[in-house]
Amino acid sequence: MGDTLEFNDIYQEVKGFWNDGRLRFSKQSVVYKSSKTGKVDSIPAPDLCLAQWRRVCLGHGIKLATSNGHIYKYDGFKDTDFEKISTFFKANYKVELTEKDMCVKGWNWGTAKFSGPLLSFDINDSPAFEIPLANVSQCTTGKNEVTVEFHQNDDAEVSLMEVRFYVPPSTGDEGTDPVEIFSQNILSQADVIQATGDAVCIFKELQCLTPRGRYDIRIYPSFLHLHGKTFDYKIPYTTVLRLFLLPHKDQRQMFFVISLDPPIKQGQTRYHFLILLFSKDEDVNLTLSMSEEEVERRFEGKLNKNMSGSLYEMVSRVMKALVNRKITVPGNFQGHSGAQCITCSYKATSGLLYPLERGFIYVHKPPVHLRFEEISCVNFARGTTTTRSFDFEIETKQGSQYTFSSIEREEYGKLFDFVNAKKLSIKNRGIKEDIKATGGYSDSDEDEHDAYLERMKEEGKIREEGDESDGDSDVSFNPGEEDDDIAEEYDSNASVSDSEGEEDDDSGDEGRKKKVEKKPKKPVKEKKERKPRKEKKVKDAGAPKRPMSAYMLWLNANRERIKSENPGISVTEISKKAGEMWKQIDKSRREEWDKKAEEAKKQYERAMKEYKESGGGASSSAVKEKKKKGGKADEKKRKSVGEKERDKVVNESFKSKEFISSEESSSDSDRGKGKKRKADEDEEEIASTPPSSEAESDSE
Repeated sequence: MGDTLEFNDIYQEVKGFWNDGRLRFSKQSVVYKSSKTGKVDSIPAPDLCLAQWRRVCLGHGIKLATSNGHIYKYDGFKDTDFEKISTFFKANYKVELTEKDMCVKGWNWGTAKFSGPLLSFDINDSPAFEIPLANVSQCTTGKNEVTVEFHQNDDAEVSLMEVRFYVPPSTGDEGTDPVEIFSQNILSQADVIQATGDAVCIFKELQCLTPRGRYDIRIYPSFLHLHGKTFDYKIPYTTVLRLFLLPHKDQRQMFFVISLDPPIKQGQTRYHFLILLFSKDEDVNLTLSMSEEEVERRFEGKLNKNMSGSLYEMVSRVMKALVNRKITVPGNFQGHSGAQCITCSYKATSGLLYPLERGFIYVHKPPVHLRFEEISCVNFARGTTTTRSFDFEIETKQGSQYTFSSIEREEYGKLFDFVNAKKLSIKNRGIKEDIKATGGYSDSDEDEHDAYLERMKEEGKIREEGDESDGDSDVSFNPGEEDDDIAEEYDSNASVSDSEGEEDDDSGDEGRKKKVEKKPKKPVKEKKERKPRKEKKVKDAGAPKRPMSAYMLWLNANRERIKSENPGISVTEISKKAGEMWKQIDKSRREEWDKKAEEAKKQYERAMKEYKESGGGASSSAVKEKKKKGGKADEKKRKSVGEKERDKVVNESFKSKEFISSEESSSDSDRGKGKKRKADEDEEEIASTPPSSEAESDSE
C-alpha cells in the first residue's frame, strides 16, 4: 500500500450539476480538485470522523464528515475500489469505511434529520435523499407546510426549483410550532442572503467596470452588497472563486477582479467577474464597525479596527480576510515596455492580457480567465490587418478557442519565452527562428500540412504522365481563328459591307450616307488568336486504376481508427484530423508509406503497358480520329458551299440604323436592283472558290 491513493473522473454534485475532478488520499489530508473551476477542497486527516461507502447513480460514492460539521460527498468509484480505500482509511486515518444502504422505496412519508449542513430524509433509518442546506436560497412556511427553494446552476439542463415538506401538527407542548422549528433548522444553515446587523464597513462610490457604473460596496460578514443607482447585487462569499490584483499598464491605476461561480445575474445577463478600477493616488481612512476584541478574535490579526492607506489596498485586504482566499498578482513576466501585461484586442474590443504564474487573465470586456491546466495548445499567428502585429490564439481541452489579436510585434519574444518556460504546447514551434532570420513575421499556416493540397498534387502528376502516354489531344473546330473570317461585333468589316450594299441607292439617301462617311472610321482591332479548346478526355472504363498517393494509402488504413477515437466526428473533421496526424508521423513510418505508393505506381505502369499491348484503348482512339476527320471535313464544307448563307447571316445581323431606315424608304425597284447586284457578287465569290475544296465537299 503506497502513501497516496489517486482517482481520476470523480464527481462532486454542485447545485444539481456533476463537476468532475481528481481525488487524492494522502496520509496528511484528502484533496479534491475540480476540473471545471480549479477549486481545491482540502480536508485535514485528523478532522475526519465519519466515512460511508454508498451505492449511488454514478457507481459508488463516499460520504465524509468532519469534526467541525462539514460534509463532503464524492461519486464515481468502482466496486473494486472498496477494499483498498477501506484498508487505507484504517491504516492512515483510523476511520472505518462503513457500507450504508440507500432507500429506494417509492414512499413519501419519513423522518427529517438535520446533521450540520445536511437535511436527510430517512425511511426506516435508510436515507431516501439528502439536501445540502447551503444550496437553499429561501424557506417559506404555510399551514403545516414548509417550502424550500434552491439556488440555480446555469450549467444544469434540468434544475430542481423547490421541495415542499408537510409537517403534521405536534401533539406535545402547545407553545412550540413544529413548522417554525423545522423552518429555523433550515435557515440556520441555509445560504440565504439576509442583512442581519450593520455592515462591517462601507466603501462609497467605487468605479466598477463590470457591471458598469459607480456602486457603494457594503461588506457584511457573509456577503457583499453592491448598491447602485439602478441595480443592487448581493454576492455571498461562498460564490467567490478567486481574487486578482492587477496593475494597469499606465502604472497609475489598479484593477481588483473578483471571480464568481455561479455568476451574479441581471435579467439574462451573467457577470462571472466583478471588476473594480482604482487610482493609486486615492487614499482612505477606514474604521470597522466592530470592537477591537471582536476584530482580533474574528480576523486573527489580518485586519485592525482602524486602518489607512491606498483605497485599493484597503478593499483587497478586507475582501481577503472575509472571503478567506489568496489574492493573485502577476508573476515575473515583463513585456517590451516593462509592463506586466500586453495590450491586445479580444472580440473587437481593446484590453490587457496578463500572463500569470498559473494562467492568463484578460481585462476587461469580456473578462476571460484561462488556467494552464485547461489549455491544450497555443498558437502564434500573423495579424490579419498588418505585419506590424500578430495574434495569440489559445485552444482549451474542451475545444474552445480564444484569439487575442493586434499584439505589437515587439512583444513576441517576451510572450514566446514565457509560454515556453511554462511548457505549454505551441502549435507552430520554430517560428521564432523564422522571425529572427527574416526580420518579419511568417504565416504559420504555410507550415501546416494540407492534406487536400497534397492529394491534388499527387493526382496531378499522375494525370500529366497519363496524358503524355495517351498521345496528342483532340483537335476540334474553334471559331475565331485565322481561317474563319466571320465579322465580329467590334470589327469594322460589318460596317464596310453595309455601306457597299448602299452604293446604288437613290439620291434621297445621299445625305444620310454623307453623315455616315463624316464619322471617323474605328480602327480595326487585331483579332487575337484563340487557343484551341481542349476537349474533355473520354475515360476508358477498362483501363487500370491510377495508384493512390502515400497519404491516401495511409488515410484509408487509418480512417476507421480515427472514427473510433473521435466518436461523432464529421467527414471534414476527419480530413483535418488526418492531416495533423500525418504531419506528426515520424520519418521512418512515412518512408514505409512512400515505398508502398512507389510500388503501387510501378504496378500501375506495368498494368498500363500490358493493357496497351493487348489492344486496350484502341476503340477510344479510333473514335477520336473519326471525330477529328469529321470536324475538318465539316469545316471545309462550311467554307465552300455554305459561304453564301453565312454572308447573308452576317450582313443581316450587323445592319446599322441608317441601313434599316433607308431600306424602308426605298422603292421596290431599288430593292430589286440591290438583290440582283448581291446575287451577282455571290456568283463571283462561288466562281472564285478553289475547285479542290468543291471536290472535297462533293465527296463528303
